[in-house]
Amino acid sequence: MAVTSSKGQVVIPQTIRKKLGIGPKTKLLVYGYRGAVIMKKLEIPDVTKELKGIFKRIDARVAKYGELTDEEINEIIQERRAKAFQ
Repeated sequence: MAVTSSKGQVVIPQTIRKKLGIGPKTKLLVYGYRGAVIMKKLEIPDVTKELKGIFKRIDARVAKYGELTDEEINEIIQERRAKAFQ
């Protein structure tokens, strides 16, 4: 059971937080559905890590084949994004 504070805050029970890996600063998506409040933990990708991976792949292709076209760069970006969201 949880109780809302005067500010609308809710404490998620410790057992649930541990089970789901919810800690300080964890982002949660909160929405209402058919009289229920639903919270879902958001996994936000590390943009810096994603960009480093893209640049590394582009640099390797440039070193091997020379300059890339915009279309080739876009293909690398789309491939990397597809892998990130699998």
